[in-house]
Formats: sequence, structure tokens, C-alpha cells
Amino acid sequence: MSPYARVLRHRDFRYLFLGQSVSAVGDQIVFVALALYITRRTGSATDLGLVLAAQSLPLIALVLFGGVWADRIARNRIMIATDITRALLHGTLAGLILAGGASVAAMVVIEALFGAARAFFQPAYTGLLPQTIPEGMAQDARALTSTTNNLAMLVGPALGTVLVLSVGAGIAFTLDAASFLLSAALLRLVRPRSRGPAPVPRSVAHELRAGWREVRSRPWVWATIAAFTGAVLCDYTQWNALAPGIARDFYGGAGLFGVLESVAGGGAVLGALVAVRWRPGRPLRAGLLLMLMWPFQSIAFALRAPLVSVIALVFSAGIAFSLFEVWWETALVRHIPPHALSRVSSYDWMGSLALMPLGFALAGPLAGAVGAQTVLAVGGTVSLVMLALALIPRSTRALTGERDALPEQLGDDVEVEAGGEPEIADVDPLIGVVHQRRRIE
Repeated sequence: MSPYARVLRHRDFRYLFLGQSVSAVGDQIVFVALALYITRRTGSATDLGLVLAAQSLPLIALVLFGGVWADRIARNRIMIATDITRALLHGTLAGLILAGGASVAAMVVIEALFGAARAFFQPAYTGLLPQTIPEGMAQDARALTSTTNNLAMLVGPALGTVLVLSVGAGIAFTLDAASFLLSAALLRLVRPRSRGPAPVPRSVAHELRAGWREVRSRPWVWATIAAFTGAVLCDYTQWNALAPGIARDFYGGAGLFGVLESVAGGGAVLGALVAVRWRPGRPLRAGLLLMLMWPFQSIAFALRAPLVSVIALVFSAGIAFSLFEVWWETALVRHIPPHALSRVSSYDWMGSLALMPLGFALAGPLAGAVGAQTVLAVGGTVSLVMLALALIPRSTRALTGERDALPEQLGDDVEVEAGGEPEIADVDPLIGVVHQRRRIE
């Protein structure tokens, strides 16, 4: 626990961490509360899909613009504004439910606005986190936040279920709204340090192109994003759409799917704990090799492998996901220039989510045509190949865990004010040079 204790000694990170931990639990509560409320109110899977799509589509459409603004202005201010907005939205939804019930149309509008706010929050959070800790603690901070997020995924759904079944969905949404207000209050106490020269404001189109250049100039970034875009389409969506039915038909009950998700969550918590100490010399190579375990779980499940084998693979995949997430996020912090961190993060988010709605839409028709097992097995195989292809760029295999001494490129949209001097906090004491930084989300 000593790395956790060290990173929590830093006041600004501590406030950020506490606020986001509470908010993460609230998000998991709401995810279950939304599903249970709609199922009990209308009984329509189509209605639930509509509301979930209403939240995800604005996130996909606006996240690049969120990245631009997060690299332009103070990131903690963006996060405060979006937290307050989301508190008002879910507070309104809670009021509608408590007053007699919210219509599907109202939920679609509220969740669409919620997704739009999240599109601006996520890139800002990715860029803000490294501004709250010393340069050498990026992996410690990422491991700690990953641990709490995974614990929230274990605790939140159970708590959400209990709340909805005992006191109602309105209370669940009220608690989520309160979590956003607490997060906003804690963010007001954060005083992020500077990590480099301030960017010169340019047009949105110019800044989007500049962010894309940062992605395109690094094969290890774009190849990894592309691999996960395909893996989400071919494996993640098919697993979530088809695995419950396969569990019901061949493993004795659809409830097994929930058990497997809990097993994966347990593996993810363990992976985050391991990430505190495990610092491989080639973290991205190690992470992608471990991630090959992910499609193997889908292939084994589709081929009706013995349950004990499936459980072992699911648990291993949970560990792999968590380790990869920590190493990937840390690599972005260490190797992407600070002035472009949020924009690169937004491209990562868009790449990860862009084809998700398509994957969910295709899962049912494909399963009806060739069978759910075939779709899941083929999807897992394609994902396996795509993740393996991400290892082809030499920069992916050679990327080290050491942070760059100087930015690889400052870009043409950064300048230092005349006579300005870099802050002493941005000087690497080991190398004795200005250390400019980087990262995504």
C-alpha cells in the first residue's frame, strides 16, 4: 500500500481522487437503476436500448470537441461545469420519477444531454490528473484510480439493485446527483500545476488537426486505438449481446453471465493492485500480449468449453484489462505533449466507442442468421488477430516506461510568453532539463 499512501499525500490529487471515487460508485448505481427502472416500467428492451443509445451517441459525436476545449482552458473548470450539469440532469430525472414516473422520451432527452456533458468531462479528467501529482507518480495514480473504479463496478450494481428494489429508482438517481455535486465541490479545491507552456488559441478545426497529427505521428498510438476499435466491434459488443443467451442455452442459466462479469471485476481489482508494483520495461508490449487473453474467453465460451476453464479465462482477462489500462494511460501521460493530452485522449475515446452502436445493432441479426455461438467465436478470432496486429509497429514493442526528457514535438500551436520561464516543478531533477508532458482520456 505504500505507493498508494505516497500518491495520496498530494493534496490536489487527493481531492480529485475522492471526488471521482464517489462519482464512480454513483455511475454504477445509475447504470443498474436505469435498466431496472425501464424494465419494470415498460418491459421493453427496445426502450432501454433507445435510452442507452441516447447517452452514447452524443458522447461519440462531441468527445473530440471536448478534447479541444480541455486543451484550451482550465480542465478543472470544465469538470466542475459538467459535474454540476450532470447533477441537475439526474436530479431532474429523480424528481420526475418520484413525482409519478418519467416517460421514455424524457429519459432520452436527459440521457442525451448527460452524454454530451460527459464528452467534455472525460478528456479534461485525463489531462488534469497528471497536473495533480509529481511527474514520476503517473503509474501509482493510475493504478489507484483503476482500483477504485473496478471496486465501484463490484459494489455499485449491487447497491443500485438494492436501492431500486427497496426505496425506488428515484432515490438512486438522487444519490448520483449528490455524488456529482460532491465531486464539483472537491474539484473547486484542486489547484493544478502547470506542465508546460500555454497553447495559443486557434480555430477548432486547426486544433483537431493538430491533435490528429499527434496521434498519426506515433504508430504505437494509432495502431493500438485501431486494434481496440475493431475488438470492441467484433468482441465486446457481441459478448454483451450474445453471451447471456449462450449461458442460458448451454450453461444452465442466463444468470451465469452476471457471475462471469463479477469474476472479471474481481480480476480487474487484482490487476490494478498488481500494477502498483509491476513496472515492465516494455509496458505496451506486455499489456497487448496480456490482452490476447480477452478474445480467448469469448472463443472458449462460444465453443462451450468446461465452465472452470471459462471462469479462469474471464478472471485472467479481467487482470489483463486492468494492467493494460494502467500502462496505456501512463504511457500517454509520459509520451504525449501536455498541450495535446486531452485531444489525443478524445481520439482514443472516439476510437474505442465509435463502432459500439453498430456492433450492438449487428449482434442480433447475425446471431439469427448463423447462430450466436458462431458469431461470438468468429468475433473473438477477429479480435485476437487485430490485437496481435497492434504489436507490429516497432515503436509499440520498443516503447519504454521512462518518460521523455523533452517533448517529441511541441507543434505549431504552442508558444511561451516573452520573458516567461518554465516553472521549477516542470524540471526533471534527475536529468536537469525541462520535462514537458503528455497523455489521453
